[in-house]
Amino acid sequence: MEITSVGDSALIVRVRNRFEDAPKETLKEVLDVFRRLENARIPGVIELAPAYTTVAVFFDSVRVINATVEPNRASECLTQKIRDALARGKRKQNRQAAGPAIEIPVCYDPEFALDLDHVADHARISPNEVVDLHSTAHYLVNCIGFTPGFPYLTGLPKKLTTPRCAPPRKEIPAGSVAIGGTQAGIYPQVSPGGWNVIGRTPLRLFDAQKDPPVLLRAGDRVRFRAITREEFEALKT
Repeated sequence: MEITSVGDSALIVRVRNRFEDAPKETLKEVLDVFRRLENARIPGVIELAPAYTTVAVFFDSVRVINATVEPNRASECLTQKIRDALARGKRKQNRQAAGPAIEIPVCYDPEFALDLDHVADHARISPNEVVDLHSTAHYLVNCIGFTPGFPYLTGLPKKLTTPRCAPPRKEIPAGSVAIGGTQAGIYPQVSPGGWNVIGRTPLRLFDAQKDPPVLLRAGDRVRFRAITREEFEALKT
């Protein structure tokens, strides 16, 4: 397992080299490393961020130095503590049962589904079939990134694989549910973006006033549920 420095306040723990070869197994291993490091409560570590094949370890340099016998080797000592924590936790497999899938209501009305017809044309099926395929699939959150709370979801039916838009849009509305290549995602805030927008959810995926501020986290299971425009308005938060 490779551990490399990223600047003076972060380390990257590389769990695997490739994600595509075994997505589910890779996600499981990344989350296992994430949880073991979280449980280790290493002094000075302030945040852990799981991604496709890595876990980023952000730390407070001053606190790490204060907790280290050799201040001039703070990064090396932290790296060793990470290795020790992972070695200790190897035999303690996480046996927590998977919780129920988080349901995301989506309105696929034309006003919200900017690229639904394009996705349908690319897949050579009708827009209704796109909605049926998209809303009956089972998804996994592999990581959160791009903007706060944006989930990268695997599980998109192969039939719906659609290249990203070229050029990307300068502004995608908050709550937009989209497809990018072989993945699905949801835009939590108004932002630029190049994914194909096929609907919108009334739910807020990121709220800085809440703890945790994100609705979805890596490892969560997700299902989409088609709703009417009236239901969308009633569910707006």
